[in-house]
Amino acid sequence: MRKLAYSGVALAAALAPFSFTARSQAPPANTGKGGAKGGGGNVGLYQRQPPTPTGPAPKLADGTPDLSGVWLGSGSNDSDIGKGLKPGEAVIMKPWAAEVVKNRKSKDDPEANCLPAGIPRGSPYPWRIAQTPGIYFIVYEGNIHSWRQIFMDGRKHPDQNELIPAWYGHSIGHWEGSTLVVDTVGFNDKFWFDYMGHPHTEQLHTIERYTRTDLGNMTIEVTIDDPGTYEKPFTTIGHARLMANTELMEYICQEDNFDLQHLSGPAQGPGGATR
Repeated sequence: MRKLAYSGVALAAALAPFSFTARSQAPPANTGKGGAKGGGGNVGLYQRQPPTPTGPAPKLADGTPDLSGVWLGSGSNDSDIGKGLKPGEAVIMKPWAAEVVKNRKSKDDPEANCLPAGIPRGSPYPWRIAQTPGIYFIVYEGNIHSWRQIFMDGRKHPDQNELIPAWYGHSIGHWEGSTLVVDTVGFNDKFWFDYMGHPHTEQLHTIERYTRTDLGNMTIEVTIDDPGTYEKPFTTIGHARLMANTELMEYICQEDNFDLQHLSGPAQGPGGATR
C-alpha cells in the first residue's frame, strides 16, 4: 500500500493533517531525506518511499525514448512555483496578480474542490504516460481522473478563435533527441499554479520538456509565458520517479471531499508555509 502524509494543506480531498495509506510508490528525486538518485525517502507529501528502480533509460522498438509508466512528481514546486525555478529565473507578477495571491484562501483552491490541477502543477497523486502512434496520453489518478492528449502527428495548434479554453489546453509534441517537447495553448484561467494561489490568464502558453534520465527518473522543465499575469516568462524544474509494479487507483474526489467545509485561512503550502 502506498502511504501519503498530509501536512497542513488542502489536497484534492481537502483533508486535515493526518496519514493516508495507499499503494507503495517511489517519489521524485529532487526532495526529501534519502531523495538522492536511486534512493527512497520523501517527496513533498509522500513519505518513506522505497528505492527507485535503477538502470538505463528504455526505448521503444522504433528507438523512440520510452516514457511510459506510472510516475510521481511534477514540473514545478506544487507548494510555491517560485521555489522550483531554473537558476537565474524569477516570478515577477503584475500588480493585479500579486493582489490576487495576497487574498486567496485555501478553501477556494480548485484542486481542493476536485478540479484539475493544470500545468505544471500536475497532481499530488500519481499519473501515467501512455505512448500510442500519433497521440500520447497523460492520465492523472487524482480528483476526476483528468487526462491529456498530446498530438504527435505534426499538426499545428488551431487558430486562437477556434480554441475552446480548457483546463489542460491544446497540446502538440515532438522529440528533440531524447527529450519530449510539448507545446500547449488554449488554457482557461481557472487553475492555480500552486497551493499559494499563483494565477494565470487565458494567454498562458507552456513549453514542457520531459527527459527520462534513467530507468527510474525523469526531469521535467516547464517554461511559462503569460504576458497577462507575469512581466516575463520563467522556467520551472521538476522531477518525477517511476512507481514500479503498481497501477493507478480509482479515486473519486467528488465522493470523498468531506472536509472542505473545515478549511480556513490563507492559501498556503505543505506544513503551513504562507506567503
